Amino acid sequence: MRLKVLIVPDKFKGTLPSQKVAKAIAAGWRQARPGDHLELLPMCDGGDGFGEVIASLTAAKRRSVVTVNAHHERCLTPWWLAPETNTAIVEAAQTIGLSMLAPARPHPFRLDTRGLGIVLAKMAGCGVRRCLVGLGGSATNDGGFGMARALGWEFLDRRRNPLQKWTDLNSLVFLQPPPPAGRFDHLLIAADVQNPLLGPKGATRIFGPQKGLSPSDLPIAERALRRLARVAKDTLGEDFSNHPGAGAAGGLGFACLAFLGAKSETGFEIFAQYSGLKKRLQSADLVLTGEGQIDASTLMGKGVGSLARLCRNEGIPCLGFAGSLHMKGHKELRLFNQVFALRDVTTLDQAKSQPAKWLELLASAAARWATVSTHWPAKMLAGAASKPS
Repeated sequence: MRLKVLIVPDKFKGTLPSQKVAKAIAAGWRQARPGDHLELLPMCDGGDGFGEVIASLTAAKRRSVVTVNAHHERCLTPWWLAPETNTAIVEAAQTIGLSMLAPARPHPFRLDTRGLGIVLAKMAGCGVRRCLVGLGGSATNDGGFGMARALGWEFLDRRRNPLQKWTDLNSLVFLQPPPPAGRFDHLLIAADVQNPLLGPKGATRIFGPQKGLSPSDLPIAERALRRLARVAKDTLGEDFSNHPGAGAAGGLGFACLAFLGAKSETGFEIFAQYSGLKKRLQSADLVLTGEGQIDASTLMGKGVGSLARLCRNEGIPCLGFAGSLHMKGHKELRLFNQVFALRDVTTLDQAKSQPAKWLELLASAAARWATVSTHWPAKMLAGAASKPS
């Protein structure tokens, strides 16, 4: 029985971009099932690699601009322009991302989103009227304070003195918007998570520790963002803090919605639209996906979890691949027919030193498992048998 296999992985963060993940999985699968038809469709849900993936789907041309990273160190960051629609594509990770900082990175209290604001201002200055921003992978937790300031917003205390650091937002009383000139006609943000800005599932509590916030830092950061949300609501007449995706990228999603008039979609929805994913799924017998770590956040709107849910709804078997799995026994894992993890076949150090090699071996083992598995839906087996190979 030959299968039509659609390979749609995200990146293995810090080791392999999604394009190389797809190639490694395909190479391993072919070793065990050389007769299957494989289609590779690397994915990104808004984080690292978003620009390259969407640019490849839209024939956008790569450009670059000088800006600063999250620690205000000068850097050169890429962006892409699709000339037919005059749409710019930029990803936060390439400017204010963790990967743009030295290994001994500064404390998040000293980092902000100013660099992304500089990029957006320069793109608007080039006459670009439409912009698509991937939010994932940021090193920041400033609620978009730095970005908004770079675009002309003023954050003032009760004496109307401008605030210089996002951790001073507890003193925020007045928001002063910039002139409307230079704005994009249409700004769309691709959020890789759907968390709100505040609360137990908000930016600070869920993602702050990943960025270096200690338990004692969390109340300080939460108070600053809560004050920002309150003053923004009073000034703008709308509470943006509960919008899905407001908590993405340390609250950068909130700032784009509140201060730039952006519209928000999940990064996965944007990828699915540009790639024609639903049409591709119609002819697939099996889907292979994966990312570096499958955990609870995978199911908070990220691409791999969204794809697995879509496959389940469409009755298409879906296998997951991960560097490590932190959801064993979790009921949501039922979205996948099976999940395979590198940590189950090798050590973490070996997996990181030769990720493509180990992922290829893991995919080959998964293909052998698929050949003898008794867990496939009867509908899928009958369909594959009736399709021309």
